[in-house]
Amino acid sequence: MPFDQLLIDPADVAALERGVAVLGSGGGGDSRTAATLLRRRLSAGREVAVRPIADVPPDAWVVPVGVVGATAVFTEKLPGGHEFAAIVSAIERWTGTRADALVSIEIGGLNGMMPLVAACDLGLPTVDADLSGRGVPRLDQLTLAAADRPLAPAALAEPGGQVLVLGAGTPGDLERTARAFLSSAGGWAALALAPIPVRELAACSVPGSVSGALRLGRRVLDLGESPDPARVADATSGRVLSLGRIVDVTRRPGPRHHGRAGFAQGSVTLAEHASSALLRLEMENEYLLALRDGLVVATTPDVLTVLDRRTAVPIACDTIRAGMEVMVLQLAIAPFWTVPGRIDVLAPRAYGIDCDPVLLGAGR
Repeated sequence: MPFDQLLIDPADVAALERGVAVLGSGGGGDSRTAATLLRRRLSAGREVAVRPIADVPPDAWVVPVGVVGATAVFTEKLPGGHEFAAIVSAIERWTGTRADALVSIEIGGLNGMMPLVAACDLGLPTVDADLSGRGVPRLDQLTLAAADRPLAPAALAEPGGQVLVLGAGTPGDLERTARAFLSSAGGWAALALAPIPVRELAACSVPGSVSGALRLGRRVLDLGESPDPARVADATSGRVLSLGRIVDVTRRPGPRHHGRAGFAQGSVTLAEHASSALLRLEMENEYLLALRDGLVVATTPDVLTVLDRRTAVPIACDTIRAGMEVMVLQLAIAPFWTVPGRIDVLAPRAYGIDCDPVLLGAGR
């Protein structure tokens, strides 16, 4: 029986890139570089098939892959092409399991594209799912961790050729080990996690995220320049929180934990055009919290995205500047994260913000 698969072609890349950039919530790394790498492979005749979970044999094994580290360095230190082959091979040797397909660890940003690049290079299909449903900063915030599944064994490969395999450990152990490895590995590395049988994947992932990002990207691109806020909300099934000018951006070092520096933090304030209200966004790697005149109006785990007012291009946390004319958009998080117990992994308090989640459709 043939697979009901989606074949990504060069014409799809722009829409997919826009969709994963929106889902990055201001983080996830520069998806444009990954889009360029994917477009070149597809234009050279390589193929990548994205298959729904239900159409993959239940006894197949799926290996989660992605990029971890300082993704800003990725644009300066490009992959050599061997990194994903090295980590998948290492996982296959360690577990004695052959990889039948790949799945992204994170649909938001860079990792929404790079597993497709890896699939082109390895000749493997990808599964229409991911392990986050948005951009997330830490490995212990993936859906596997929220579903109480192990991430290890895991393999890391950096561009210089070093490969590290972590045979066992908690998701927190893997997060700490990966950060330690990255500090001496040039800033970023390719990552592969323990293979997952397809029959178990739907319960510990966000199904349909790749095709969903592609549809989202097409709708955003179709809006054209200077889109009306009502059209943006309708096209994205989201809510426009604010339309205004950035008047202040502050950045500060993150808190230190046990001698290790934390992620940088910051705030963005914009003056709304339609009123005298001020909207403030709190950010870390991603936009996490929105307050209007001091009242919390939206939070993680919903996706908070800042779009350039004229072009509707997402603006990352590390590139937002005072003077920009922007639109702030809130998108509902995937249903996986609304299950009691799981939401705590991505809720504001997971980032040290003492606030309950305020989600789209929650009556605020």
